Amino acid sequence: MSSNDAFEVLRAAGSALGDIDVSGWDDTLLTDRLAELSALLCQLDAQLSRVADAVRARGFRIVEPVAA
Repeated sequence: MSSNDAFEVLRAAGSALGDIDVSGWDDTLLTDRLAELSALLCQLDAQLSRVADAVRARGFRIVEPVAA
């Protein structure tokens, strides 16, 4: 996958995460999806940490954008 394609996938993933609002889920749905949601969040966390660590290892900083 090219870096441009990877960035598009990352943007889509960020957008999809923005659409998830578990506060609107009833307890049954959350219970049914909790194992899957937990696994996905842990997988995302591991990959984000891996990429961030690789950026930092090259001497660059990860800078959080300032809200407008």
